[in-house]
Amino acid sequence: MDQETPSLDDVRARIDAIDAELLRLVDERAGIARIVADAKRAAGDGDKFGLRPVREAQLLRRLLAAPRKGASDSLTVRIWRELIADSLAQQGPFHIAVWGGPDPARAVELARARFGGAPPLARVQKAEEALAAAKTRGGVGVLALAPDSAWWGRLLAEPTLSVFAALPCLSAWGPLSALAVGEIAVEPTGADETFWVTDAGAPAAAIEEALSRDGVAARLVAQGGGLKLFALAGYYQREDERLARAPGGLTGVIGAAPLPLDV
Repeated sequence: MDQETPSLDDVRARIDAIDAELLRLVDERAGIARIVADAKRAAGDGDKFGLRPVREAQLLRRLLAAPRKGASDSLTVRIWRELIADSLAQQGPFHIAVWGGPDPARAVELARARFGGAPPLARVQKAEEALAAAKTRGGVGVLALAPDSAWWGRLLAEPTLSVFAALPCLSAWGPLSALAVGEIAVEPTGADETFWVTDAGAPAAAIEEALSRDGVAARLVAQGGGLKLFALAGYYQREDERLARAPGGLTGVIGAAPLPLDV
């Protein structure tokens, strides 16, 4: 048994060797990110925000589906979120404004878990400030789902802004608590939720029932200011006929986000 069990020195030597190889690979990946940035500038795309939620979701799902012996979902996602964030920061402006509602620290924690430590992050006092920052070059707004604010209703009048991420991205990190907004192209990833707003005065259960009769599965996420925010199972275009028939006079899709990566 003693011959089969490696010594502590042997284990530490193996860790040192792995660390050196990890650093070599991370350094190579970071160098490739700089090459991508240079290629985009040469092609005239240097001013475009490089954030691609679809590609990120597909990459992370592929990694989480790969065989692993020791790396948890949480560890895997955190490492690759940092790599992705660093790559984006090298490609051009990338900054985050966080409105945390009654729990600012939690909102900042969620923002860092989703977007890594590379982009500058500012806490703002009003939801409107986060939305304004999201309309600037390389800007992302992270806004809490707070009971005293229906900030998400403003997106009905902001055609360039869309919800593109739901935080946290792992269900193991807690329930849906915030949404990320930006001038980002929102496309289906294969496992999504669509966020839809209505001013219908009926109870949420009645609205959910009306939607279900048209084949739309919905759950209430937030409400306030005479509006209700629902998460719809799947990806829906803004002009979907089923939503056009849904209850309410002022309604609309405000974006979509990948489902939590561990469900």
